[in-house]
Amino acid sequence: MAGNRSFRDYVADRFENEMYAAIQSYATDNYNNLDLQLYRVRKIGGIELSDIEVKFVSVSDLPDMEIEFDVVVGVELEVREADYHYDESEYCSQWFTLKCSGNLECNLNDFAILSVAEYTNKNKQPKPMSDALVPIIYKNQLEEIATQFLKDYYPKALLQPMPVDPMELAKGMGLNIEVRNITKDCSVFGQIFFHNSTSEFYDKDSDELVSVDVNEKTIFVDPETYFLYNLGKVNNTIIHECVHWDKHRKAFELERLYNSEASRIKCQAIGGVAGNSRDATEWMEWQANALAPRIQMPMGMFKTQAWKFIKQFRESTGKFDIIDVIEPVIDALSTFFCVSRTAAKIRMVDAGFEEAIGTFTYIDGRYVATHRFKKGILKEHQTFSISAEEAAIQSITNQKLSRLVGDGSYQYVDAHFVFNHPKYLTQDDNEFTILTDYARNHMEECCLVFDMTVKSGTKKDYHSVCFLNKDKDSTVSFNIVYGDGYAYADHDKQIKLVEDVVMDEMRVYKSLPNDFCESLKVVLKWRGITYKELEKKIMVDDQTISRIANGKRDPSINTLVLICLGLHLPPNISKHIIDKSPCTLNFCKQEHIWYDFALTHLSKQSMESIFDFLHDHNIAV
Repeated sequence: MAGNRSFRDYVADRFENEMYAAIQSYATDNYNNLDLQLYRVRKIGGIELSDIEVKFVSVSDLPDMEIEFDVVVGVELEVREADYHYDESEYCSQWFTLKCSGNLECNLNDFAILSVAEYTNKNKQPKPMSDALVPIIYKNQLEEIATQFLKDYYPKALLQPMPVDPMELAKGMGLNIEVRNITKDCSVFGQIFFHNSTSEFYDKDSDELVSVDVNEKTIFVDPETYFLYNLGKVNNTIIHECVHWDKHRKAFELERLYNSEASRIKCQAIGGVAGNSRDATEWMEWQANALAPRIQMPMGMFKTQAWKFIKQFRESTGKFDIIDVIEPVIDALSTFFCVSRTAAKIRMVDAGFEEAIGTFTYIDGRYVATHRFKKGILKEHQTFSISAEEAAIQSITNQKLSRLVGDGSYQYVDAHFVFNHPKYLTQDDNEFTILTDYARNHMEECCLVFDMTVKSGTKKDYHSVCFLNKDKDSTVSFNIVYGDGYAYADHDKQIKLVEDVVMDEMRVYKSLPNDFCESLKVVLKWRGITYKELEKKIMVDDQTISRIANGKRDPSINTLVLICLGLHLPPNISKHIIDKSPCTLNFCKQEHIWYDFALTHLSKQSMESIFDFLHDHNIAV
């Protein structure tokens, strides 16, 4: 479909004569009652229209293909004097409202002007539509509209929790479902045809497009959707197309008034940013995307089933806190309602379970641990979770972040910058640094917040952009930027928590001599670790460590970095030692950037965890 077709322009062009005649007749019959601004004519003896202009059209949706609409017209009137002693006439302007009706099924051939009146103010339509004849739907109306859709076409889903069978739904709406390849690259995963037509489809056997006669009211689903996505995506696709049929036929018929060859709506599998300025097609996609999961999981029944699963998993796991059972609950809901995991997760958030926001966040090839935070802390475009690459780039290029984390106050753990204190960080049985249970339940108190925007520079349109959607199967990528300020916890409270540690580290830092070897001996003594014990941690021969510490051989940069990490030195102490050594970090080399990142943000973590991190980023140690 074309992006924007104007109903106002169509009405102005096609029905100009009818509107002209109606206003002329009204003005002739009622000129004594018109509120005209006249300066020379004392008594009106006659009135003629000289020009009309349609200012805007206000449309109200009606059942089937009927519409009612108010056409507001600005006119130029020539007014003549009635008293023959004054041979006067003058021109003035006036606006009129024409209440009209018509049926799009017959191409508005039954267009009728129901009444004419002077314009006073824009009437509020009970079921307003845009100038492109797309229903005007606000976010707070989505639940109500989805419920009405089910009342009309699938009422049993409102009586008890159940999956909505998309085949049964489509059949009840008089629609047919056909599964066949649509495009070679599966870039279009669904199409709905509003009229009989001939269309091209990809044929796998011949590896080319073939022409196919298609009947109206047919939904096509590409079978590759089953393999590329999941059953939940297929079900969502069919219901998505059903929403198009129910809500967007009028917009489609307007397109037909301009282009009689139009026959279908194609729904892309991929897409880009939904900005503030959307054309008609984007609004239709937003509405179908927003309504489909609400139809699949009506709120009342969804909550009933969610609490049922919460109770079930509390009993089976012995854990009461929702954060400890939220992930299996989401997966169970996904299976029960035959939707994707992401759809079930977002619906849990809609239902008020904010614990779901911190679930199934897929970063650096894995899901981060479930976490939650105080309600209302994060805005829609914000996150606590960023990838290691994003963290490295931000910590070097963003001065605000660099100043904040450069002293080791925050450790990068499980895709978060976490305040470095035992209240928030601990080690598991394998000596991997992890967030404490308290931290996972109070992320706003200990983690930095980052702003997200969908990456631009793409021709894709992702009409349901949702920052909850950092899922494994998500096709959306984000730009991550550290926002202003510290973590949400009170900064004085944070400083007090680590005062003793900071003061001890500062004491050692101030005692370091300018000699590299002597500085290394100071920190070895401070940590109370032998060469042999350090060898086991960093897998560097103890004799090599001894010779480096005693100035008998120069270290390589990777060996020196490992020694600093093995001693868990604060970043300022590590950098002092490296600066005084015969080797330096060179930020033109990618591995050196990751060395610096590890020294700054991973210094308190176990060496096994650090080795894994460096290995994941192809850094040799």
